[in-house]
Amino acid sequence: MSQKNREKERSFAGVYQLSLRSIVLGMIGSAVITASSMYVALRLSALPWPTIFVAVLSMALLKVLGKTTHNEINITQTSMSAGAMVAGGLAFTLPGLWITGIWSGQAFTPARFWQVLAIAICGVLLGSVLTWFLRRRFVEKEPLPYPIGIAAADTIVVGDAGNRKSALLFISMGVSAIFTFLRDHLAWIPSALSSQWLYARNFRIGIWVSPMAVSIGYMIGTLYTGVWFLGAVLAYALIIPGGSALGVFSSVDAAVSFKDTAGIGLMVGTGIGTLLAFMIGSIKKRMQSRDGVSTDADSNGHTDGSAHGSADEASSKSSSTRTTFKGERFWTVIAVAISFVFSIISGLGVLPSILLMIGVLAASAMSAIITGQTGINPMEIFAIIVLLAVRLFVDVDVVGSFFIAAAVAVACGYAGDLLNDYKTGAMLKTNPNAQLISQITGGIIGAVIASLALFAVIGQFGGVGPGHELPAGQAFAVSQMVGGIGNPVVFWVALGIGVLLNLLKVPSMTLGIGMYLPFEISGIVFLGGLLRLISDRFFPKAVNSGNIAASGMLGGEGITGVAIAIIKMITGA
Repeated sequence: MSQKNREKERSFAGVYQLSLRSIVLGMIGSAVITASSMYVALRLSALPWPTIFVAVLSMALLKVLGKTTHNEINITQTSMSAGAMVAGGLAFTLPGLWITGIWSGQAFTPARFWQVLAIAICGVLLGSVLTWFLRRRFVEKEPLPYPIGIAAADTIVVGDAGNRKSALLFISMGVSAIFTFLRDHLAWIPSALSSQWLYARNFRIGIWVSPMAVSIGYMIGTLYTGVWFLGAVLAYALIIPGGSALGVFSSVDAAVSFKDTAGIGLMVGTGIGTLLAFMIGSIKKRMQSRDGVSTDADSNGHTDGSAHGSADEASSKSSSTRTTFKGERFWTVIAVAISFVFSIISGLGVLPSILLMIGVLAASAMSAIITGQTGINPMEIFAIIVLLAVRLFVDVDVVGSFFIAAAVAVACGYAGDLLNDYKTGAMLKTNPNAQLISQITGGIIGAVIASLALFAVIGQFGGVGPGHELPAGQAFAVSQMVGGIGNPVVFWVALGIGVLLNLLKVPSMTLGIGMYLPFEISGIVFLGGLLRLISDRFFPKAVNSGNIAASGMLGGEGITGVAIAIIKMITGA
């Protein structure tokens, strides 16, 4: 970095590149993005990375306030995106408390709110400190691709050249917000289009009227939305109407139970297949690396002398590293201790809390690897794996089981998000200490908003899970592990198929999602995929602008939907 650019950097509270306005904007942005993400995750059982969206948003807001730098933009977007992962972690697990009947209706009480908030903060702190050490390995020593982080860095550098992207983002966000207000609050626009004639013949086919769903389909792309839609066609055009008509199932409800169980099995199998694929890949890389070591050294075991610095420099670096490590170790112990206290406050016992700490360590590492190489972070799958492992050693009640899953999911979401941000920082030369502070502040705000929004959104829609407008597919999968699988044979067969398809590089996760979610959602998402196909074919140069517009549409509906829900919860409407 040149001296001129270095002088532009701020230094708040003695932390290089950290600014007061980046912290304030990051916290405000985190609150908004968290609320939007909770709504999206519950309604669509999906949560696209908000990184590009918040990168453009941070850039636009900081430029309005005056001169800024790439690093200040990156630090601000690091804070803004933090809350989204908290919302995802809670939305992908805790709705299982409603699905299993432990909680019902609005379910909000001060005691439950503090429980949810405590377990969310536990996940935030654990994810933050563990990811700090994972950064050194996966971003610095053995750098993984982290495609989302690279895309964010490119967005900041390229987008800094002009404000057209910012204008496109805010215009699309405003249009989507107005549309959602007219649909959800004034009811001037129907929420879905369906045919009673088809429903009467067990073809539960319709289409949801949602700019957010179209946007997600556009961002996911044609392949994944096509497989998603294939799952919906199998479930709603073949299994339910055909199976019940031919007598394969005793009733329509039995056919619905079959397709739900199969869909969940495919999703869980995909997660397990992903882990297996990476384990196999890691073993192969280690074997190849081991073979390559001998060729780099000479017959006496010496490497190129040019790689060695002076003895004094090596000694100085070693001493500095030891001092830094001691400080990091101290703060890590403090953060884990605080996380332990918050897990106890949430209602977990001492032994389950200890096992949770250990489980999060392993799960965060897996999440870091998978996110780094694919950009995909199946955090609810890691939550299921750790939950099952904990229950092998200690008996945990139903509420405690969901809270363990929530803490793991939040921590794993953090691992993926923060390491993407660290990757962006490595490319832009951002101070990782400033990013860590930014991430924690944004995450704490996100924990508060996500806990409130969870109760507000589920309360507005009157329930969650199969048969509701909030399907929460991931939470249903977790509830299956907690409360027992409906049809074990169907589940395990589907799980095996999911593992196999994943190893063959078939996107079985979206196939399972299509089977589980209502056809109305799958249909509108597929429409977004078709728009992406047209855009790629005829307007290839407009794809990037299309992603920005899609991010705005997604954010506008998500933010407005949660705002309406929170207002209704407060006013009792």
